[in-house]
Amino acid sequence: MSRFRNAAAFAALAFAGAAAAQSNFPSKPITLVVGFAAGGATDASARIIAKKLSENVKQSVIVDNKAGAGGNLAAQLVANAPPDGYTIHLSSVGPLSVAPSLVKNLPYDPEKDLAPLTMGVVFPAVFVVHPSVPAKNLTELVALAKKEPGTLNYASTGVGSASHLAGEMLKQRAGVDIVHIPYKGGGPIMTDLLTGRVTGYFSTLSTAGPHIEAGKLRAIATSGLTRMAALPNVPTVAEQGFPGFEAVNWYALVAPGKTPPAILDRLNAELVKVLKDPDVKKQLAEHGMEPVPMTRPQLAAYIKKEREAWAKVIATAGIKAD
Repeated sequence: MSRFRNAAAFAALAFAGAAAAQSNFPSKPITLVVGFAAGGATDASARIIAKKLSENVKQSVIVDNKAGAGGNLAAQLVANAPPDGYTIHLSSVGPLSVAPSLVKNLPYDPEKDLAPLTMGVVFPAVFVVHPSVPAKNLTELVALAKKEPGTLNYASTGVGSASHLAGEMLKQRAGVDIVHIPYKGGGPIMTDLLTGRVTGYFSTLSTAGPHIEAGKLRAIATSGLTRMAALPNVPTVAEQGFPGFEAVNWYALVAPGKTPPAILDRLNAELVKVLKDPDVKKQLAEHGMEPVPMTRPQLAAYIKKEREAWAKVIATAGIKAD
């Protein structure tokens, strides 16, 4: 009997230790993994969120850029990280809602291996071109693409990324042949776009805004159903001959799938608090982003809805992972 009593006592101590660890969470630095290179919109929003989260929980929050595979590399790293709440991920539509339809042997299951925390931000993209492109608006660009099929190209932050899918949706709706060129983040894309090495890009306002203001890039369309407040004179894709066109981007926060519910709830509460902070909202708005805090079940439902919608675009386009 003493053996069973000892085992029960050990189990009770282990449970008490785990409970104490959860109640004291966080007691050390948190790593916020980002799936794209520094200099892009994902990185910018991550740093805004990380700074405020760090202030609120009184622990360092370190932004760790792990670019590769359209954000899937970072998602895989977080899926395999210790499920203790100290590694979280600012992910996007690609790894969470597109990859299951795109990658045959995906090394993680977004639904099982990554636990939803909250939506971070939602925002439309702006399609920008180098000033040397002889098109002042989307109608002229489509006409040019039809006149010279295969000569124009567009960049994206990787196969299956939001910028890639927006481009493919436009190609399908317009019936044009524009070559896709994948990159590892918005920063590297800007380098080539500003020198004219690529034709265009469905960019975030955070990345393209300063270059639009400086006249180094031309904004010819936005991807939401309504015009962006920061670019009131730039018509939407829908306004330029493609009714109903909508391809918004979003970044959501997730954790390793087996993270204890108590820690997931604590992270949700702290992140929602961050996203509702007036200063954080102001900073994100300056980048053209709207914070959309959610409950964990709400985010799970949103990811599923997006997964179903983009699966149709991928099938129609015949997109294959590299």
